[in-house]
Parts: sequence; C-alpha cells; structure tokens
Amino acid sequence: MSFARNHDEIRDIRTFEPQRITSLLTTRRRRPFVPADGRLMIVAADHPARGALSARGRSDAMASRPELLDRLVTALGRPGVDGVLATADILEDLLLLGALEGKVVVSSMNRGGLAGSVFEMDDRMTGYDVAGTAEAGFEAIKMLTRIDLDDPATVNTLETCAQVVTDANRAGIVAMVEPFLSRRVDGRVVNDLSTEAVVKSVHIAQGLGASSAYTWMKLPVVDGMERVMEATTLPTLLLGGDPTGAPEETYSSWKAALDLPSVRGLIVGRALLYPADDDVAGAVDTAVSLVRPQEVAAA
Repeated sequence: MSFARNHDEIRDIRTFEPQRITSLLTTRRRRPFVPADGRLMIVAADHPARGALSARGRSDAMASRPELLDRLVTALGRPGVDGVLATADILEDLLLLGALEGKVVVSSMNRGGLAGSVFEMDDRMTGYDVAGTAEAGFEAIKMLTRIDLDDPATVNTLETCAQVVTDANRAGIVAMVEPFLSRRVDGRVVNDLSTEAVVKSVHIAQGLGASSAYTWMKLPVVDGMERVMEATTLPTLLLGGDPTGAPEETYSSWKAALDLPSVRGLIVGRALLYPADDDVAGAVDTAVSLVRPQEVAAA
C-alpha cells in the first residue's frame, strides 16, 4: 500500500479510496510508547479542531492545512522526535503521507467547549474515544480536564474523563490527562496557572478512574514546578502552550522543569511548529536537545 506523495494525492485518496486509511493503519510500523531512555519528545497539533488557529500573535497562523502538514512532516522527521498528538483529520493526513511510521501516536479526544462560546465549560468529548484509539493501533489518548468549581458542567467532565481513564487502563492504552483549574473572568474562561491551583488540579486528575497504571499527566510549566511535581508519582510530559516571550526564556523554563522527578519529556505544538524565526527544524532540534541532552552531547 503506497503513501501519498503530496497534498493533491491526499485529496484524491480521501475522495476515491478512503479505505486506504484503514489499510495503512493496519500495516503501520509501531514502536513502544516509552523508548529505552525513558524520555519522550512529542509534537502536538490538536489545536485547530478546537478553533485555536493562532500562534505568536497571528490569528490565522494554523489556518492552512497543507502548510501545517508540511511543518508537521518536518518536525516528525527530525532525529529524537518520538511522535505526535492530534485529532483524526490530521493524524490520517499524516498517515497517508507516511509520517506516522515508527512513531508513537497520541489521539486527541478534543473538546466541545470551544473558546469564547456560551457553552465553553461543557467539555464533552468530540474526537477520539478509547475504542477508536485501540482500533487505530495508537499508543495513547489525551483528554483535557478543565475544572471550574463554579460551573455545574464540570462534574460531567470529571465523570467522562474518569470513565475514559478506566477504559484506557483496561485496554493497556496510555491515558494522558491534562488538568486545569479554570474560571470565568469577564465572561471568558481562563486557566489558573498559580502553583497552588496546578497542584490541586494534579491531585484531582490523578485520582480519576478505576486504575492509574497507564495514566500520565500533561502539565504546564509554571512557577513553583518543584512543588507541582511533588504532587504526583505519575509520568509527566510538559506542555508548551503558545509562548509570547523570547524563545530563550521559554527553553530555559523547559530545561529547568525537565530535570524534576516524574518529568519524562515535552509535548509541544505551536512553539515548535510556528517559531519566531520560522525555523521549524531548528526549534524542534533545540527541544530535543533539552529532552535528551546526553544523546545530543554524544552525537
């Protein structure tokens, strides 16, 4: 079964031969989720499905799908990059291009609570489920878990995430939980990134489900990361967000946090795919050097 050579072939396959996606999933070359060195560098690209197209001040930075795919293919082709997190539309485009061969894949459950909507805290899942992740042969499933103590919709989010964690653990699929304490400020939902709030979110999230054997955390880099990481023994990947400061400041904060207990690597999207200097390969290589400094030094 051949891969698509360009964006036009992706469009043709999706139109005339959609069954090729299933065939390529069946034959995809897989690897263990955790490599021998216990470190992971994953590129995130599930932002467009929740309407988040901005990066570094450009409101439409991620609007072009061909451009995003090209940037992802470049990132996934760099040495030391382990895999990708995305929704089905992006993952299947990458699959058709052959970019998922030998990579770990984290499926995104996405969320229905779109930013700026009146239903923003109604975070019912609208992307992958555990069954679809298992059928695709992917290694992990990621869920956002926003907790607003003033919004009754939060209890439904917690119940849903708990069931996903339970089902994923039973299936031997990594359940990656991304928790935030959130609240409305002037009608807009914002995440509380204080040390105390992140610590509390970790404790709530890691208790979800009937097992935590395959549960990982996906956490922001905030002030007081030492206290944050004291809150859990679960393997943790650090998220990058959409940084507004100088790249050197961002990399420095990542480097310090990567040395903490339980931190196993990075899962970063816009900061690497749309860097300030537009050098995707250079940004990804820098991130890899932070995750695996010994390997880079040896090379």
